[in-house]
Amino acid sequence: MRRLLLVRHAATPATRAAGFPRDEPLDERGRDEAATLAGALPARCETQSSPALRCRETAAAAGFAAPSLVAALAECDFGAWAGRTLADVAAQAPADVAAWMEDADACPHGGESLSAFAARVAGWLDGEAARDGRSVAFTHGGVVKAALVHALGAPLSAFWRIDVAPLSLTELHAHDGRWTVARVNAGVGAAVGASPAPGDGHALAAAPGKAVRA
Repeated sequence: MRRLLLVRHAATPATRAAGFPRDEPLDERGRDEAATLAGALPARCETQSSPALRCRETAAAAGFAAPSLVAALAECDFGAWAGRTLADVAAQAPADVAAWMEDADACPHGGESLSAFAARVAGWLDGEAARDGRSVAFTHGGVVKAALVHALGAPLSAFWRIDVAPLSLTELHAHDGRWTVARVNAGVGAAVGASPAPGDGHALAAAPGKAVRA
């Protein structure tokens, strides 16, 4: 059986500002919050991480200095929107934001569409289902949401209805290649109150029945 614990990285300045992140480091507050993970994670297990600096630093602060870097665990590529806030993009290009939210194949930012991103995460998760043992993966909110959608066999539109807080834990178990969900968005008490960011796993209210990823 495969036991997979998905950990969203600690909050960063972009997370708190509701911005589409670049490859930024954790600030002092984020590192302090990440250190509280140490007691919530298994001491002996395989560890994986997104190549992003904020994920590697979260792993290190939690006591995992050398996780395997896995490209499939990277957040969605937001292209020209990286480094900007959702409010700024929506003010300058509201039609582009609407297309991004409503059409999974759209990528008005020139980066990665939601459908392509979800397919990437699904491929990684399928590979994990064929393995045994326990693994902790330090990753992004969007990756956790895409993994949950795939594990449940839910429509991709469900992606927008899942919230993933900084430093939250989501646990999946694979039996004979099929996933079950053990817990979702479980907190460790460190990042409560952090502002959501559109590119990294939280949900921002956008319209009735619709939320923007962060």
